[in-house]
Amino acid sequence: MDRIGNVLAPMPVRPVNISEFELFPESFAIFRRVVRDVKLPIRGSHFNYDSGVDSLAVRKLIWNAGLIPNIPENPRNRDQSKPKRGRPRCFNATVYKERFAIERCFAWEDTYRTLVISYERKASHQLGAKLLGYALINLRYFVGKSQKC
Repeated sequence: MDRIGNVLAPMPVRPVNISEFELFPESFAIFRRVVRDVKLPIRGSHFNYDSGVDSLAVRKLIWNAGLIPNIPENPRNRDQSKPKRGRPRCFNATVYKERFAIERCFAWEDTYRTLVISYERKASHQLGAKLLGYALINLRYFVGKSQKC
């Protein structure tokens, strides 16, 4: 999602027992394809993400795409009394506060009953419902923008 809350590239749909961490590489590839097709200038932009996917592989994937990973560090049952060795992770709390737009978009998504709980048996049907919901979420912005002009 962008700063405003518009959905740029939806995550793939999988059963509930598959974690977000496992879906990240596929989701990020979809995001990069959409950005390339739309020709968005994203090089050097911050990429906010949840601490649940904090790992060296994810950070490297984001860095290699020309983005700055802005992911809070996940302690993962570490002893907090000892400082972590090595270079500190890049994290900007001020930029991370913009993640509220993403959470707001998730709340908008929850207004569509079909998207809250996966009622569909096929992933393609659930993805179609998500894409329709995301199109309506994005339409809110464009309709509101045209009324202000």
